[in-house]
Amino acid sequence: MTFRARHLLGIEHLAPDEIRTVLDLADRYVDLNRRTVKQADVLAGMTQINMFFENSTRTQASFELAGKRLGADVMNMSVAQSSVKKGETLIDTALTLNAMHPDLLVVRHPSSGAVNLLASKVNCAVLNAGDGRHEHPTQALLDALTIRRAKGRIQRLTVAICGDIAHSRVARSNLLLLGKMENRIRLIAPPTLMPPGVAEFGCEVYDDMAAGLEGADVVMMLRLQRERMDGGFIPSEREYYHRFGLDADKLAHAKPDAIVMHPGPMNRGVEIDGTLADDINRSVIQDQVEMGVAVRMACMDLLARNLRAERGRKAVETYA
Repeated sequence: MTFRARHLLGIEHLAPDEIRTVLDLADRYVDLNRRTVKQADVLAGMTQINMFFENSTRTQASFELAGKRLGADVMNMSVAQSSVKKGETLIDTALTLNAMHPDLLVVRHPSSGAVNLLASKVNCAVLNAGDGRHEHPTQALLDALTIRRAKGRIQRLTVAICGDIAHSRVARSNLLLLGKMENRIRLIAPPTLMPPGVAEFGCEVYDDMAAGLEGADVVMMLRLQRERMDGGFIPSEREYYHRFGLDADKLAHAKPDAIVMHPGPMNRGVEIDGTLADDINRSVIQDQVEMGVAVRMACMDLLARNLRAERGRKAVETYA
């Protein structure tokens, strides 16, 4: 299997063959997770630290479950009670953690680039669990696995990403991944929620749901990122739902077998109709949650292999 990365900081530096490697291995972990006994030992003897500077119940739980199922010793660091709240810098936190000799460090941070900074200061493998408006690579990978399992492929599909594009790291990571895999990508949002320079990503831009969803294979809805909004980006939630919330009438413009996705948490009646979100024939939202554990297991497995290989080479050089 081809996976050359030392860290998983984003999709931008992953090649298509590396993406396929993650998805292929994750497929195997889906099977493991559906068994009665879900344990493996590929991370046995390794320590995983989850450090979340932002709240995220499902992502943190997913990484914790993934690590434990692979046999790692998993520690969740409570940032609210940590030295960071007492004025310690991010670099000092990284150096302190590094002195504990972890093997895998999972980080979510509200500032773009913070995870990259941490990665430059530690000796372990670092996984980006979301940093500011930059990237959320494992979300894009689990979305890709969900699409591939539902549609039978991850190439040459028409994918519509709808909602708060401007503030979404999920949108950025999906744009990068889906673009690498030769898909036709459409972004649908009001102008106030569309980032500047978005046309440079090589996607189509719409401010009308009916036009943007026409003939789509995949409809990916995004959450309104109110915590990152510093002004009036939408007139009201009611008006937003009327124009950009996904309901049966709007979905009718997509292909009859189009799937509906949402990274969660969902605001029902704002971004998506609740009945549609629960439609077992169209919605793959719960599948995304299941794929999340398998993808994170695959990512940590691959990074651990590379880390062991690197340490082995250094040991040989030391005694040569």
